Amino acid sequence: MTSPHGGRRTARSFPAEIALTLPDGQTVQVRLHERREVPGPHPWRYLVGVPSWVARPDGVEAAEYTVWVTDRQLTPIEGVDLSGVPTHRLPGPLPRAAPVGWSAPERRGRTVVHDATCRHAAGGGTELGTLEAVDALMRDGARACTDCDAAAVLVPALELGQGHG
Repeated sequence: MTSPHGGRRTARSFPAEIALTLPDGQTVQVRLHERREVPGPHPWRYLVGVPSWVARPDGVEAAEYTVWVTDRQLTPIEGVDLSGVPTHRLPGPLPRAAPVGWSAPERRGRTVVHDATCRHAAGGGTELGTLEAVDALMRDGARACTDCDAAAVLVPALELGQGHG
């Protein structure tokens, strides 16, 4: 049997409940559908189903929004068995994992936020969590590096909060 997301499901496969922490710090219970090992600084991605609603002409209908997240956003729920969730590992040995996080070295009075593994972040700044990195981008004149994942990941997260403060 094949899942709607391309993974192989067995008779024992099932989504499991897990807690997802949103960028604003709220925690919601979601369904973990799949785990996938990937190369890079965050070696695992998790496909979760977030409860949502869809407006229909005759009212509102429950729905599920699926999104890939990293382990930094998930917390297992005590007593929930995750062993039946489909898990896809990379073939062969994995390269050594790079440091995880963000860095915001300040040079000549300007803050530039980088992925912690970015070559431009070497030799300066302290390691930051995602929310701290977004906060650093809110400083006057701050920018996200375009040579690493900082601009692609953090700028959309920053834009989500525009007009909600």
